[in-house]
Amino acid sequence: MPVSPARAAAFDILNRVERDHSYASELLHSPAHKQLSTPDHNLLTELVMGVIRWRSTLDQEIAQASSQPLARLDLEILTALRLALYQLRHLDRIPPRAALNESVELVKRARKRSAAPFVNAVLRKLSKNPLCNPVSPVVNEGSIAETLAHPEWLVKRWIKAYGEEATRRICEHDQSIPRITIRLRTPDAEQHLAAEGIETSPGRLMLSARIVTAGDVTKTAAFRTGEIAIQDEASQLVAALIGKGERILDCCAAPGGKTLAISDQNPQSSITALELHPHRATLLRKLTEPSKTHIDVVIADAQHLPVSRLYDRVLADVPCSGTGTLARNPEIKWRLRPEDLPDLQQRQLAILRSAMTQVSPAGRLIYSTCSLEKEENEDVVQQAVAEDDKFRLVPCEQELERLKNSGELTWPDPSSLTNAGYLRTIPGIQPFDGFFAAILERRK
Repeated sequence: MPVSPARAAAFDILNRVERDHSYASELLHSPAHKQLSTPDHNLLTELVMGVIRWRSTLDQEIAQASSQPLARLDLEILTALRLALYQLRHLDRIPPRAALNESVELVKRARKRSAAPFVNAVLRKLSKNPLCNPVSPVVNEGSIAETLAHPEWLVKRWIKAYGEEATRRICEHDQSIPRITIRLRTPDAEQHLAAEGIETSPGRLMLSARIVTAGDVTKTAAFRTGEIAIQDEASQLVAALIGKGERILDCCAAPGGKTLAISDQNPQSSITALELHPHRATLLRKLTEPSKTHIDVVIADAQHLPVSRLYDRVLADVPCSGTGTLARNPEIKWRLRPEDLPDLQQRQLAILRSAMTQVSPAGRLIYSTCSLEKEENEDVVQQAVAEDDKFRLVPCEQELERLKNSGELTWPDPSSLTNAGYLRTIPGIQPFDGFFAAILERRK
């Protein structure tokens, strides 16, 4: 039987995510899948992200039904099993026979025809098992990790940092389908979206934010012409912390959402945007070309800045573990290891130290991550400030009050977004991604 386009594409993407350490969100929006109809692309997204989110619970069931250890299975065989089981357990609208038969065909398509009887037998056994409940009550770190499909070491450290209840809510948020949030860039953008059948509701955090409740914004003229930008509200808030400046440096600019937001806030300013990787710099240039602000995209390592001028505003949105964005990037939780955090911290420290040398007297630097981990956040900032007495930490509450008074920030309780002077959003506690930010000011 022929394999549906959505399942064939999901199978290929899942294999690439595992084999090549690619990111699912990037592959889902690659040109290779633009020919899919909207319903097929929606199913493709559901299958890919769902399998990755629930990978550990799927593997646990497969292991119980398989006569072979999972470690001995070829990747294509394991992917086909995961794909079928996800449909059996999580998608009521998919006929079980279609999920089973097409996964067997996918194995044949991958030139693993000899494994087809094995896959068929395992899936038939699983289809006869009672439906498990992946969101049953959880009471401790072990059951949170097992039931909500997170690595136990990560759950343990979150419980230590945030408490058991908050950790459960973080993990539940990570397993949910994230909302599409946009930033309006022109006064007429919302009206133009409505004319194309896009339904939105007001954002919870930022005045310029809208939550998409119906329709595909990526297929609208407003998206193509840059009237809107897809951007989580917490990310929008980090960009807003930059405020106003004449000379602005964005140290780690790609993919460019914050760069674009900063340029919209500062239409007359000179902005330098750095990016290490040439292909990402090319995408950044394409994104920022329509902007009226002068944005100079420079290919450079932020640890060794090639600029000699000083800036009154600097953003160091550093590469990080990304544990605040697991709802959007679930593969991160299966790739990250505890030993990765010290290496990330050293790189982040190097970038922050370098960025601090570019701040003019009385200028400000925003250090930010989308990580929930203290090593990447408070520890980095505290060490950098301890090394350089020219800088002081500005409590984020001050800037949040400014944004609240100007109407840009619509969150009713700005103090709930801070901890010890830092910006801290926690997914599940607040309805957006997990971001951290610190404001460093250079003394006059």
